[in-house]
Amino acid sequence: MFRIEAMDCAAEESEIRRALESIAGVRGLGFQLGARTLTIDAPDAVIPQALAAIRKAGFDPQPVATAAATGEAPGRASTTDELGRMGLALGLAVCAEAVAFFSPDTLAFKGIGMALAAAAIWLAGFSTYRKGFAALLQGRLNINALMTVAVTGAFLIGQWPEAAMVMALYAIAELIEGRAVDRARNAIKSLLDLTPETAEVRQPDGSWKSVAAAQVPVNAIVRVRPGERMPLDGTVAVGTSAVNQAPVTGESIPVDKVPGDPVFAGTINETGTLEVMVTAEASNTTLARIIHSVEQAQGSRAPTQQFVDRFAAIYTPAVFIMAVLVATLTPVFMDLTWVDAVYKALVLLVIACPCALVIATPVTVVSGLASAARRGILIKGGVYLEDAHKLKAIALDKTGTITEGKPKLVAQHVLARTYPETQILGWAADLAGHSDHPVSKAIAQGLSAGQGIVAGFTALAGRGVEAQLEGQPLILGNHRLIEERGLCSPAIEALLQAQESQGRTVTLLASQSEVLAIFAVADTIKDSSREAIAQLHALGIASVMLTGDNQATAETIAKQAGIDQAHGNLLPEDKLSAIEQMQAQYGATAMTGDGINDAPALARADIGLAMGAAGTDTAMEAADIVIMNDDLRRIPEVIQLSRRTRGILLQNIVLALGIKTVFLVLAVFGNASMWMAVFADMGASLLVVGNGLRLLRGTRAHAVRAVG
Repeated sequence: MFRIEAMDCAAEESEIRRALESIAGVRGLGFQLGARTLTIDAPDAVIPQALAAIRKAGFDPQPVATAAATGEAPGRASTTDELGRMGLALGLAVCAEAVAFFSPDTLAFKGIGMALAAAAIWLAGFSTYRKGFAALLQGRLNINALMTVAVTGAFLIGQWPEAAMVMALYAIAELIEGRAVDRARNAIKSLLDLTPETAEVRQPDGSWKSVAAAQVPVNAIVRVRPGERMPLDGTVAVGTSAVNQAPVTGESIPVDKVPGDPVFAGTINETGTLEVMVTAEASNTTLARIIHSVEQAQGSRAPTQQFVDRFAAIYTPAVFIMAVLVATLTPVFMDLTWVDAVYKALVLLVIACPCALVIATPVTVVSGLASAARRGILIKGGVYLEDAHKLKAIALDKTGTITEGKPKLVAQHVLARTYPETQILGWAADLAGHSDHPVSKAIAQGLSAGQGIVAGFTALAGRGVEAQLEGQPLILGNHRLIEERGLCSPAIEALLQAQESQGRTVTLLASQSEVLAIFAVADTIKDSSREAIAQLHALGIASVMLTGDNQATAETIAKQAGIDQAHGNLLPEDKLSAIEQMQAQYGATAMTGDGINDAPALARADIGLAMGAAGTDTAMEAADIVIMNDDLRRIPEVIQLSRRTRGILLQNIVLALGIKTVFLVLAVFGNASMWMAVFADMGASLLVVGNGLRLLRGTRAHAVRAVG
């Protein structure tokens, strides 16, 4: 990994990519613009060649270890040093202006003024000149190349006071802009400061010792007192307390924790002392993974950013050609002197710098990603943040998504008399205890633990499980599985109908010849689900429930939650087909789920949203957006944030192009000066950066008002 201090934005990333694209052996590049680091995936023998190409392009890559050893902090050089240098450059530029305006027009005073101007340009524009000359030598016309040509040309035609002032103002505006962009890129990293650097770890002799959090191993026991933050992810071993999880999940209300409950690094222990068994190293905590994922998302390009990059690649050379035409043709057709024509062309170059256009998108997207992360919404790329505004429909899994996902056993009926009731219930408990499905867990918790030895246990996706207990082949599954095995009967159908009509999920235990028992499990709808569905409808989004439960249960739950449609008895492949049908019917469709059986549908949907608290790793890997606290109200927030992001992106593009168009016309047909040029260029840049940063204020958490 290498640190490139001058890698400020997507424009420089594109330059580095172009510099390396012809080098054989470079398999991939990993850019972290927020940290200004580059990872080069290439054999060791190729790395020196790649670094030489980057340096030839005008950048100075340094190994991260070297940067750390020299005490170089992440981000730009010291703000105080840079401001001091820019202030001196501006002072010299002002002095050069004063010499030109007040002093006699003699060679001596002109020489003093030119020396002051040259010193100002050198102090303020060294980095710009270095990268600009490197670009020009390689035939590339980027922002730095345009400024290099414009300032040098103005100095040579005698406009040295203006050239010095333009470079000083440009550098100061670049510094302000860079700090503002850093604010957006580093907003999420401020969460790292919430994690304590040390943890109280229990020693083998029972004493407690303060240890660096980075050195605490998995399975260690740490103690967290009231008012302290959790140093690492873990599971409560001893104690009860209320924990403020806002930094990770966005929940504003503290969550009660008891032994067995998970806790996250960076969250605040509010009431009681907890002893926590560590479940993840410091580098792999939930908070660290969130930050890493957002950094990765920052490196991906949203559709608007890709368009802007392609547009800028055409726009910049076109403007340079226009400037050449202005310099060569206006003396002929507009009766200008050659010096005036060249000056007008140089003004045109400064105005036309695409800096504002290039930076309009990434700062907005990164601000949106950071705003979402602060609310407990992990968006894995700018493309998903931007595309969420296109959604027309959303499919939702039932268990763990709409409902609490913690069902309880509410009824049981032993049907067979061929075995003792205790034995049948014991078999059911044993089979259910080997499954990780929420319904099976509820049955296991509601029954007394069995004592049988389970052999040949097999999970049947979307149906149930099968195994052998005491030599007896048994299945524990849903209505579909019993029908497939030919064990259903009118009497059993009637029992199932009675339970399913109440919105209960029914599981059946059966041998090879008969149904032994029926278990009814009920799950409650989350308090947030009804409100979330109402908000989605207010946003014009259709809602459809997709579940493996029976149709009666699906319709009952859907009606209670206010969902438009419900489809039950769906296997994973059925959910996949349902998503494709919804895409054909509605257009852009999202899928929300939390289980392994939701992963295919999550991957197929235009945008997949996973529940992060109850969700499986498979579902969260397949999803594009993860809701860390399983609150469905975060989904309308995502859509609102996407619409705000889209609006600001369009505003920024219109601002950048509109301002430049006005000043370009003034430059060609009016009397625009280089002063106006630098204000047009950097003023537009600062406007779009400030506009993009508005997203850091966060997305609205209140309910969406119904339209009409």
